[in-house]
Amino acid sequence: MPAPRRIGILTGGGDVPGLNSAIRAFTLRADDDGIEIIGIRRGWGGLLEIDPQKPDGESVVPLSREAVRTVDRHGGTFLHTSRTNPAATRRSELPEALRSRLPDGEKTVDLTDHVLRVIEALRIDALVVIGGDDTLGYAVRLDGEGVPVLAIPKTMDNDVPGTDYCIGFSTAITRSVDFLIDLRTPAGSHERIAVIELFGRYCGETALFTGYLGSADRTVISEVPCDIERLAGLLMEDQDRNPSHYSVLVLSEGAVIDGRHPVAGGEQDAYGHQKLGGVGDLFGAEIRRITGRETLVQRLAYLMRSGPPDSADRLVATNFGNLAYDRLAAGHRGEMVALRQGRYAVVPIATAVSGRRKVDVGRYYDPSTYRPRITDVLGLPMFLT
Repeated sequence: MPAPRRIGILTGGGDVPGLNSAIRAFTLRADDDGIEIIGIRRGWGGLLEIDPQKPDGESVVPLSREAVRTVDRHGGTFLHTSRTNPAATRRSELPEALRSRLPDGEKTVDLTDHVLRVIEALRIDALVVIGGDDTLGYAVRLDGEGVPVLAIPKTMDNDVPGTDYCIGFSTAITRSVDFLIDLRTPAGSHERIAVIELFGRYCGETALFTGYLGSADRTVISEVPCDIERLAGLLMEDQDRNPSHYSVLVLSEGAVIDGRHPVAGGEQDAYGHQKLGGVGDLFGAEIRRITGRETLVQRLAYLMRSGPPDSADRLVATNFGNLAYDRLAAGHRGEMVALRQGRYAVVPIATAVSGRRKVDVGRYYDPSTYRPRITDVLGLPMFLT
């Protein structure tokens, strides 16, 4: 593929710190080489809002050195985001001009043909997509349709296959550890068992690393069903041994009590996911019932991905942006930038939808004690995986 002269860039899915750093790094490199960059607002949803007959609109943002000069000082994505899936667009996500495309009685419609016309109308030679496995899943679809695509993985859950690290993960752990330490104050003052619920969906890495670095008494990850009676007994023992008479449980939002289902509810999103959340309340109530002791339940949720990125996320996001530019400028397409064994790399974009990343329980977790088991790190990369 010849080097592109006009490149589009978008962000999709949940916001994380570091997105703006990646956009800025990519844009600065392109600007140096005289290549035109346009940002697409609101991810895949923004492409649906564009009229191929009149492709200039508020969903299209020209990017330049001046436009991105200060964006890395802030978290989130200044291009905004959405969870829209053009391959299965729901009525609530359809722009007015496309509502007639959804047949009566159908719940979703595939608007990929519209997306392809918009990309052609925008004269985009290549598209950079920053997202998690859902957003990147549709990028894989466009790659199959012949669109030159380059992917950058982001998600605080750190669960995109093919890369050991995703933008947003380090900041999420940093925030969570800080809040865990702060929550020791009310837990100790009131002599309670603290239950701290973390985002992470069905990958337990955020809980594993937070429990490990924050010295939680117990950590329950999504990958291992929990014997709630045994866990409650362990937390009582931890509380009794603590001079300040409290204990701390870190809990992944996808955690389950043995024999039960994950706590999820609400309408499925465009990618078929129900919203997780509330497992902390369930565990807190069960621990109170079993132990007769008071609990303190705190769901960190969006606080984990709020504010500017930490230094690790700034570094990785900036390098991912630079690497993505290098690959496109050299004529490559259909790739995802990645970190593998601590080294920057590229993998085929389809790798992003090749499975689901999970904690290696046998290597990093002790299900009998509900604690991280991280030893013998000689030769392992910084983030262990």
